[in-house]
Amino acid sequence: MGDDSDWMKLPVDQKCEHKVWKARLNGYEEALKLFQRIDDASPEWAKYQGIIKKFVTDSNSVAQLKGLEAVLAYVENAHMASRTVGEVLSGVVCKVFNQPKARAKELASDICLMYIEIEKADIVQEELIKGLENKNPKVVVACVETIRRALCEFGSKTVTLKPIIKVLPKLFESREKAVRHEAKLLAVEVYRWIRDSLRPPLQNINSVQLKELEEEWVKVPSSAPRQSRFLRSQQDLRTKFEEQQAVAGSDGDCEDVADSAPQVDPYELQDPVEILSKLPKDFYVKIEAKKWQERKEALEALATLAKHPKLDNGDYGDVVRALKRVIGKDTNVILVSLAAKCLAGLAFGLRKNFGTYAGNVVPTILDKFKEKKPAVVQSLQEAIDAVFLTTTLQNLSEDMLAVMDNKNPSIKQQASLFLTRSICLSTPSTLPKSLLKPLCAALLKQVNDPAPEVRDAAIMALGTAMKVAGEKAVNPFLADLDKLKVDKIKAIASNVELAGGKKGGGAEKGKPGTKAQSEAPAKPAGPPKNAPLYKDVGVAKKGKPGAEGGAKSKKPAETKEIVETELSVEVCDELAAAVLPASCVKMLDSSNWKERLASMEEFYQLAEQMDIGAMPCQALVRMLTKKPGWKETNFQVLQLKLQVVAVVAQRGRFSKTSASVVLDALVEKVGDVKCGGKAKDALTAIGEACSLSWIAEQVVSLAFAQKNPKNQAETLNWLANAMKEFGFTGINVKAFINHVKTALGASNPAIRAAAISLLGVMYLYMGASLRMFFEDEKAALLAQIDAEFEKMQGQTPPAPTRGAIKRTGGQEEGEECKEEGVAGDIMDLLPRTDISDKITEDMVSKVGDKNWTIRKEGLNEVAAVLSEAKFIKPSLGDLPITLKGRLSDSNKILVQQTLSIMQQIATAMGPALKQHVKTLGIPVITVLGDIKNTVRAAAMATLNSWVEQTGMKEWLEGEELSEELKRENPFLRQEVLGWLAVHLPTMRSVPSDLMLCVPPLFGCLEDRNVDVRKRAQDVLPVFMMHLGFDKMNKATGKLKPASKDQVVAMLDKARDVMPAKSAGPAKAAPTKPVSSVHPAKALAALSKTQAPIEEYAVVDPKKAKPGALPAKGKAAAGKKPLSKGKEEEDKSGPIFTMVPNGKDLRVKDEKSLKTLKWNFGSPRDEYVEQLKVQMAPCVAKWLQEELFHHDFQHHIKAINSMIECLEEEHEAMVACLDLVLKWYTLRFFDTNTSVLMKALEYLKLLFLSLSKHNYHLSEQEANSFIPYLVLKVGESKDVVRKDVRAIMGMLCKVYPASRMFPFLMEGTKSKNSKQRAECLEELGCLIGFYGMSVCQPTAAKSLKEIAIHIGDRDTSVRNTALNTVVTVYNVCGEQVYKLIGHLSEKDMSMLEERIKRSAKKTLASTAPTPKQGEEKALPTQPNASLPQKPSNRAQPPIKLSQIRLNALVQSQQAEPSHVCPVGEFHLDLDLLEQLESDQTSVVLPDLVKHKLGDLLDPVIIPEPKLRPVPTHFDELHAGPSSTINLVISQVASGDINTSMKALAQIDEVLRQESIAEVMVGHTDQFLIATSLQLRLAHSTHMADTRLPREDIFKLYSCAIGNMLTLFGVARLAREASMGVLKDLVQGLVTVLLDPRIEESQEGQQLIRSVNMLLRRLFEASDQTNILSALLVLLQDSLLSSAGSPKFSELIMKILDHLSLIEDKSESELEAHLKRVVKSAKTDTETAHMVPKSKDAEVLGEIFKKISSKENSKEGVSKLWEFKQRHPEVDLASHLKKLPQTFQTFVEHSLNTLCTERGDKARTPYPTTGVGLEPTPGRDELRPSVYQERLKILRQLHGLENNNKPQQREGEDECATLLSKPPVAPSMDVLQSKMSQILHNRQSQDQRRPQSPTRPADSGSTGNLADLMKRLQKIKGNQQ
Repeated sequence: MGDDSDWMKLPVDQKCEHKVWKARLNGYEEALKLFQRIDDASPEWAKYQGIIKKFVTDSNSVAQLKGLEAVLAYVENAHMASRTVGEVLSGVVCKVFNQPKARAKELASDICLMYIEIEKADIVQEELIKGLENKNPKVVVACVETIRRALCEFGSKTVTLKPIIKVLPKLFESREKAVRHEAKLLAVEVYRWIRDSLRPPLQNINSVQLKELEEEWVKVPSSAPRQSRFLRSQQDLRTKFEEQQAVAGSDGDCEDVADSAPQVDPYELQDPVEILSKLPKDFYVKIEAKKWQERKEALEALATLAKHPKLDNGDYGDVVRALKRVIGKDTNVILVSLAAKCLAGLAFGLRKNFGTYAGNVVPTILDKFKEKKPAVVQSLQEAIDAVFLTTTLQNLSEDMLAVMDNKNPSIKQQASLFLTRSICLSTPSTLPKSLLKPLCAALLKQVNDPAPEVRDAAIMALGTAMKVAGEKAVNPFLADLDKLKVDKIKAIASNVELAGGKKGGGAEKGKPGTKAQSEAPAKPAGPPKNAPLYKDVGVAKKGKPGAEGGAKSKKPAETKEIVETELSVEVCDELAAAVLPASCVKMLDSSNWKERLASMEEFYQLAEQMDIGAMPCQALVRMLTKKPGWKETNFQVLQLKLQVVAVVAQRGRFSKTSASVVLDALVEKVGDVKCGGKAKDALTAIGEACSLSWIAEQVVSLAFAQKNPKNQAETLNWLANAMKEFGFTGINVKAFINHVKTALGASNPAIRAAAISLLGVMYLYMGASLRMFFEDEKAALLAQIDAEFEKMQGQTPPAPTRGAIKRTGGQEEGEECKEEGVAGDIMDLLPRTDISDKITEDMVSKVGDKNWTIRKEGLNEVAAVLSEAKFIKPSLGDLPITLKGRLSDSNKILVQQTLSIMQQIATAMGPALKQHVKTLGIPVITVLGDIKNTVRAAAMATLNSWVEQTGMKEWLEGEELSEELKRENPFLRQEVLGWLAVHLPTMRSVPSDLMLCVPPLFGCLEDRNVDVRKRAQDVLPVFMMHLGFDKMNKATGKLKPASKDQVVAMLDKARDVMPAKSAGPAKAAPTKPVSSVHPAKALAALSKTQAPIEEYAVVDPKKAKPGALPAKGKAAAGKKPLSKGKEEEDKSGPIFTMVPNGKDLRVKDEKSLKTLKWNFGSPRDEYVEQLKVQMAPCVAKWLQEELFHHDFQHHIKAINSMIECLEEEHEAMVACLDLVLKWYTLRFFDTNTSVLMKALEYLKLLFLSLSKHNYHLSEQEANSFIPYLVLKVGESKDVVRKDVRAIMGMLCKVYPASRMFPFLMEGTKSKNSKQRAECLEELGCLIGFYGMSVCQPTAAKSLKEIAIHIGDRDTSVRNTALNTVVTVYNVCGEQVYKLIGHLSEKDMSMLEERIKRSAKKTLASTAPTPKQGEEKALPTQPNASLPQKPSNRAQPPIKLSQIRLNALVQSQQAEPSHVCPVGEFHLDLDLLEQLESDQTSVVLPDLVKHKLGDLLDPVIIPEPKLRPVPTHFDELHAGPSSTINLVISQVASGDINTSMKALAQIDEVLRQESIAEVMVGHTDQFLIATSLQLRLAHSTHMADTRLPREDIFKLYSCAIGNMLTLFGVARLAREASMGVLKDLVQGLVTVLLDPRIEESQEGQQLIRSVNMLLRRLFEASDQTNILSALLVLLQDSLLSSAGSPKFSELIMKILDHLSLIEDKSESELEAHLKRVVKSAKTDTETAHMVPKSKDAEVLGEIFKKISSKENSKEGVSKLWEFKQRHPEVDLASHLKKLPQTFQTFVEHSLNTLCTERGDKARTPYPTTGVGLEPTPGRDELRPSVYQERLKILRQLHGLENNNKPQQREGEDECATLLSKPPVAPSMDVLQSKMSQILHNRQSQDQRRPQSPTRPADSGSTGNLADLMKRLQKIKGNQQ
């Protein structure tokens, strides 16, 4: 193509690849125009995807330049440009950046930036950094410049800085000045984004370069940088940015739109350094050395390594323990300081990873603060500050509080200072009230410490806490502090500067006023006061530490407490006199009780009417104490006094001071019979005024200070009732428990009963945790407490009706107080033991010993310590690190024991366990990856017990959880994801570190393990609930393109089912174990659903279907009430829609492979989508949404709807039955039991309905359903297996059992032993019920596969296989041994034993019950080609067969007896005609009785009254062949009526020439079924006295009439095979010989019909087949010892009448038979002529010679000669009389003699054999004949090798002498037997006349001779 005109005609894409550069240039130009013109979705883009790289690597610079322009246009416009980024950029870096043309470099840089714009920044950055390693400096310079441009335009959020900073030092070392210059510019640009965070990584570069950089960094403007170019996903941000720029005219006002520089931690830019392997080998030896210099060397080596800014994570436990030992016990302060520096270095380098060890070293450092040397103290401060940065104040609080009570002032001072520094780094959220409360309580003690430095440090800490948490949070704890110290604390709070310039929680807000908010009202009398009587305080006065435990409220400022100073008696008198009349006051102390009563009545009335503001409460209650005061003897007066107290408390501003005046008296009167009720009312009123928490504690203390048991009991009773009225808010549980324990130990039973009742009320609020306080009580008392708790179990506490709850508005607040306060602080009230002293070094060393027995001993000691302590403090010493090592122990028993100990620790330690989560909790997650189920289960139980105490927040903080998820362990991932799915939905908020788990979660979505993928899909919506879709979608940017597409699709699905976020408070310690909550159930609880509660069920996490989480969130929560009514209107129509020919089209599409064939191991998405598309036109839209919903509740709704419409929409349902069955197969793979049980319920109803409507499953429907049903037969749940069995039984009514058989056979190959056993049992049922004809493809092949399972490992499978084979044995007898093939000796012995036991059970059974009779009437053997066993053998009892038989009998009894057959399969022609002619009455066909005068006369065949077959016969059935099969299967039915109706239908078909051809190919099948029915009638029906004989003879007549009709059709008659004809003739001859038929009146006509049938059979059937059948039948009858001679004679008569030999004179067969008969007679006569006595005498003499030593050889020689002369003599009978040793000797001697002489023998036989010829007068054959007969049978069935090589002549002769007498081959036996029969017949004919009912036997002798001649000819052929 050298000419331009050639390449100009080429397409553009071919031009771009042309060899001529001009062609390529032209192609690039046209491509550029094309790329700028075509649409984004055009298919043209795909043409250039593979060649776009060649554009940038063109060897011609001119063409390359134009190619770069085209590539830039391609990347900018093509939707698939992102797929080319790797190859294009590699070409750009290698082939463009080295070009001299500046334009080429500029275009290449623009291409890189454009790729970044289309979201491929990570790949672009990776390629550019690879380019920095190129040897060409031009390439390096261009790459650095491009990176700088990308960072400048897109910002540090898009361009990752860490890899750039990593290569900067290397760039500064380059020899090329241009590279160093570009590196400097890049460093300046990086500094612009992260500022000083860049300094540490560049500290090691050349000092000159660093100085130049410093100068450039100073010039960088201080304003925050912003990106100027945006990604495609940030275009909306770009629009806003441009709009604001246009409005403001500058960048200054766009800060809220443009991305600002993110805060970068220099630590994140560093690469971690691994130092553990770099430690000196003798480090641990030296650090424990006695010389301090050696210890110092070890520490200095560690200090050098610890200076690295970032350390690689590892197991630093041993290093930390060594440093801790030095700090805590070393006396050399230099080493202590050095160890502290090492510890600080490790903490700085590891950061959060060091948090695991923080709890172990902090107590040691705090204790070491007793050192006074400043250098040591400073090192310790640096160390503890570094350690604090790795953990939280919450985790260290226990250690802090423990040292606050230390006697050493230095320790207390440094602890307070450390607390101050820690609080400065905290926020209000990390300093909650639960933590602030104990810290403030401890600091307040130090405020009053004698040491001034301790006081100053405590005040500093309190001031800092006030700055961070706010004055409102701290002020309540300062209530008892004097004003001077409070002011000092506030001054410090105002001057404290928090880290990073943060503002405190309330320091900037206005301070809460402490002055009185209202003045006391003016009093009419009394001295004026400067200060008011009352003042309101914002919060309650501080009491004991426990008193604040539950006092958490939403609006604490609304509950005002009235504070009142105590007044003197004089002042009270004045105040009372001002409001009470003088007469009233005067009569209060009158001696007359009536006056006192009148005075109190007036007092009471005035108190009720008095103004609230003017009521001096304290003065009024003090007036009541005037003599006689509370010792009033008149109960009426006393009641009024109590009522006055109640009124004053209710109406006045009643304070605790006023209450203290009367409480003692009220408690004293609470047990009074008459006044106790009023006293309780007064206490209740005071409680409402002053809070129940305060008065309850006071009242109980006063009550138990008294000795009156009545008062104590009633006080407790009042308190129990008051708790129900006031609620549990603020109750001092600890104080109450102490008093309750005192009451439980009282001797008075009333007190104990009251205490137990009070505990019952407390149990309502506190739950089961209350019992822990009383575990030390006596067993009897504990039992009473448990009984009380059991009464309260399940009850909910009543809503508060009194107190602050009532005033401040609500039950909701009270409930929150109850939940957060009580449940949260209850564990803090338990008395705890410090076990750190008991965890000795010896115990720790034992736990870590190399010997597992010693390790186990150490663990036992740890468990004993925990059991003894019960409740422990969080200080565990070195135990956590030691136990962590045991979690990875190689001995799994020790691992489980360690997990058990950790559960003990969780229970004993309570919420303080949080500080050990990183040390011990995270390693438990690692154990979840263990291969053993038991270990994983123990780890999960431990994990749940820990989470129950700690909550989830601590587990999610840090990188530990994400690191665990990164492990590619399927077990660990499954368990962790399932665990997260349970707990995350219950959280209100999660730490930001949860985002670290998202990348490993995406990895789990593509895990190779299917269970991991399912769990990941289940937990995806929960992650999205907390993190949001946008964050998670953005995280997919780092995935590979293929993975990203899949993950994004899953995220979209998860967004649809994302649950609503939990609105409830996050509880740290739930009252119930979280392990009992399932992920799906937890999700379901988050949003509403319309499904009934009873339909909920728990889902299995290991086996959950992908996407099976409940569909909640927007879809469920966003519905309005109106949508419900609209939904109900939509559901009013039919649920199924008839689609014409829809099923046929689907079958056609599947056959032509247009759709997927329904065949899978587990359903994939494409199958579900295909089914969804196919069902769309067939079902209602709302039903399809329910069917394919992700929530199982919707599936249950859909099934319920289908059940309701099953009968109403039967036809429409049948039209889409294949789709319905496919949908139910999907449900078989669900793990939700509720859905599965509902589906099985529908299927049972479905198949019952299909059977009722006589519907038969098509092959496509069966193939897509039955295999998956067989899978469920191995389900572990019994209830599921039971339903599946029932469905299996129903299937046989709508689908042939023979077609079911292969599916069940396939099921026996399953790995599931239950499935194998159930399938084998079902196979046994089918064989026992339907006979051997169900075995497909052949009985032998099927039974061999079944017999294999006799050797199965599983016991149930073995037993079921044995039972199935025994069932076959009961059907076909000894033939089973041939069918099952070769078995091992063990298996065969098991089978024989089982058969024997089955036979014994049968023989031992009594007369059959009616049910057994019904079973007996069922078909026993529908396979005529197999030998039959006697009919009296019963089947072994099999569970499924019994169920099947009962079901059949019940169904037959339940249905009305009309013409429609009741059997398993039938052709209901009556119904078809009824549908055609609308006739309602049908009549059972009556068979016509035939009168046959003579056998030779024509026989009139009975013709039943039948109707013509409808014209639409074939249209209503799948095909004529399958229909005929179904009807023929009914012929062998055990029910007479069913069989007769089936025969009538067949006869109807045969009589119509137009449709008789449908029987072609079914002749053998029909004749087999008919033969079976004849046998059944002979063996079963005739023996059953309950059946009328008329019905049996009708059955015979129908069967014979059908066969007469069939053999009248020539084509059908010739189809009958030899085996079928043999069985048929055998059955007919059996009928002829049945004496029961001869005796009956109708029997004669039946015998004539049989004779007529035999004649037609001989004439119409194939002559060769019928002759062969008769000969085989004759041979079988002659060889059978149990056979009747009459049977053989009748067969011979039949052969006589065949008249097959036209010219008998030339017939070889006839001549041969005559010769055989003649020779047989001669042999018989010769044998009789040898006298027995003479033979015995001769042999006796020979045996004597043999027995003598001298003549032994001579005797043997004579015996051999005698045998040669008389071969007919049976030596066996003579030898049997002699000893066994003699017999052996004779045989051995004869054998030796045979070998020597080398004589021949004609036929080998044993000496112990039996001669062939019978003795005269005996009909029995000897054993040798049976052996020969067995040999013949084995040859016939191919079980014996007939091609044996000829034996040597000498061996033949020896075998002849030693084996047996001469026995002729099988044909000889047949000839001999026939001769004998001929002789017997001749003698019988002379004695008996011929029967008129038998065939004529004239000339039988001649015919017999002909037959014998034929046999001789056959014999010659065989030889």
